[in-house]
Amino acid sequence: MTLSHRVPELSALELLLAVARHGSVGRAAAELGISQPAASARIKGMERQLGVPLLERSPRGSRPTAAGLMVVEWARQVMEAAEALDAGISALREHRDARLRVVASLTVAEYLMPGWLLALAAARPQTAVTLRTANSATVAERLLAGEADLGFVEGSRTPAGLTGTVVAADRLVVVVSPGHPWARRRAPVTGAELAATPLVLREPGSGTREVLDRALADRGVRATALLELDSSTALKAAAMTGAGPVCLSELAVAEEIATHRLVEVALADLDLHRPLRAVWPTGQRPTGPARELLGFTKKT
Repeated sequence: MTLSHRVPELSALELLLAVARHGSVGRAAAELGISQPAASARIKGMERQLGVPLLERSPRGSRPTAAGLMVVEWARQVMEAAEALDAGISALREHRDARLRVVASLTVAEYLMPGWLLALAAARPQTAVTLRTANSATVAERLLAGEADLGFVEGSRTPAGLTGTVVAADRLVVVVSPGHPWARRRAPVTGAELAATPLVLREPGSGTREVLDRALADRGVRATALLELDSSTALKAAAMTGAGPVCLSELAVAEEIATHRLVEVALADLDLHRPLRAVWPTGQRPTGPARELLGFTKKT
């Protein structure tokens, strides 16, 4: 059902009810925080819209006409319904804002998310946040299944069914233990050499593995997996024990490189830069705390 153009706006009905309570346009205007001329103009506009006079004006104030009394009663019912709607919407928003479910790839969860969540906690101390870690493929699955409100992935492309925005840049590096032959090598390692060497890698489905595989595929070669591990900690431990070269985010190994526990290997012909993205189901823009968390990522 389409409402007639004669139905006044809620603000006009609210003003009419205030005039009926106070018996004065001026006092009604003061209650609602508007000027008396603006209130008078709003009442006159409503009278023109309805086609009937609503107020009788005298030196002692203003009171509703017979038609105005009927409109006042109808307006009271409309405003009560509007207040109930407003209260219901507030309850829904409070329920939505009471929790935030985040699922993030390991690199983002371990090295970027703590700072973002601290900022969110300061802004929304009443919001309970749940953070789950998973590889990028699983992040997409959980978002599409409705199991999370906001996700973060690594990789060169946004997963199918999701919309995203780049929140940070990252670079993959190849690292080895100080005792590995590549640690003393002066010439950069080529993509072909890297592919021919058994590597300690992240599992298929991770953003790290996807970026490395794509870079090697551009050279017509594929990585050889010595081990496949699903955490940065395990990868670093494997590298430091001399298991073999490891490829992972420079965010994850910055401290180990700085303290000489791992050595970064120079690469000759591979571009291992990648974006880090916040993602959500297409057609469902982040709202409430998810939107605020997204804002903090952009600030950093």
